[in-house]
Amino acid sequence: MTDAPRRKKLIETGIPLKKINEESAREKSLRHGLPSTLHLYWARRPLATTRSILFAQLVDDPSSHPEQFPTVEAQDAERSRLYRLMERLARWENINDAELYREANRLITESCPGGGLGARPVRGWRFDTARSTATRAGIACL
Repeated sequence: MTDAPRRKKLIETGIPLKKINEESAREKSLRHGLPSTLHLYWARRPLATTRSILFAQLVDDPSSHPEQFPTVEAQDAERSRLYRLMERLARWENINDAELYREANRLITESCPGGGLGARPVRGWRFDTARSTATRAGIACL
């Protein structure tokens, strides 16, 4: 263990839950040609929820970086920007938006230099952290 102070994650301060829930419900009703349409499993978790929640778990809250965001207003502005990014991650139509995932990857890497995957390497590939993490931290990745 290190003596470094624990940094607060974005999910601890709040997330745009209403928007994520709306997108998740909409995604469950879409028939988009994925294997999910072959057998409609009763407890299927929409990818919108997975991507947004994983992002919120991995990215630091702006209040964890007072040197970058010294005022409450600056922290709130950055938090709002991160919430908008989470809302974009939740939209099914953005699944192939490479720029969106590059931005998410950059923020995750800045928040956790080891890639932050831990027990989450399977979904981490979407943020493209698995490849760089495997070489830096020795984590087995799929």
